[in-house]
Amino acid sequence: MRFSIVTPSFRSEKWLKLCLPSVADQGVVLDHIVQDAGSDDGTLDWLPRDPRVKAFIEKDAGMYDAVNRGLRRATGDILAYLNCDEQYLPGALKQVEAFFEQHPQVDVLFGDVVMVDQTGQYLSHRKMQVPLLYHTWTCHLSTLSCAMFFRRRVVFDYACFFDTRWRDVGDGEWMVRLLQRKVKMAALGQFTSAFTQTGANMSAGGNARRENLELLQTAPRWAQRLRPVFILHHRLRRLLGGMYLQRPFAYDIYTPASPDQRKRHYVEKPVFMRVTAG
Repeated sequence: MRFSIVTPSFRSEKWLKLCLPSVADQGVVLDHIVQDAGSDDGTLDWLPRDPRVKAFIEKDAGMYDAVNRGLRRATGDILAYLNCDEQYLPGALKQVEAFFEQHPQVDVLFGDVVMVDQTGQYLSHRKMQVPLLYHTWTCHLSTLSCAMFFRRRVVFDYACFFDTRWRDVGDGEWMVRLLQRKVKMAALGQFTSAFTQTGANMSAGGNARRENLELLQTAPRWAQRLRPVFILHHRLRRLLGGMYLQRPFAYDIYTPASPDQRKRHYVEKPVFMRVTAG
């Protein structure tokens, strides 16, 4: 089973240098495609010559256009996209590979995520459940793309590329389409990824809030009115599913102070990540 990982890149040299080794050391067969939009921060001084990646330097129409370009170049059976400020944890792709081999009917798989600050220190974590259509459509996407993996057929057989009209919430709109199509999904129940809160993450910006509102307004009127019910149901579902519980654990990531070797971090008092709508 082969993986293709796509990383959209633009002026993120500091974080890209940590993302790349986290993919390269997974110990699975993969190609790592980096779609760079013409960075002028020093990235292009080394990226085209980096043997760990297939680098493509070309202008794009935004992040989701870059992801689509990378997906069209992908040769893998299992696809994913990992932003520059994200990393895979050790052995993550081996766990994903084993799950897909054992569950051939599953098309999309979600892992759990560790949220870290710019130095790699633990902030919180997020456990994933399979998203539900109307909660995703009217509230927010409850999964994170850095821990999402999908079979090649999702994109090519189902023709589900990302809609490039969206700049920040294209993954949410994409998920709505997959849920409408009743694509088979599952949760791994293991930490696979780390997300760095850099202070410049697109999901935290004003445009993302505007686009979330636009996506909400495309939902049926009855669903919009039932939004508080979907929020309550989501929270109860997470509570009953044990999503708010986590024993002490450790994670290993690359950091600005340790860019060539993973550094272990121990979490004695885990706290789950809170999001605006549940």
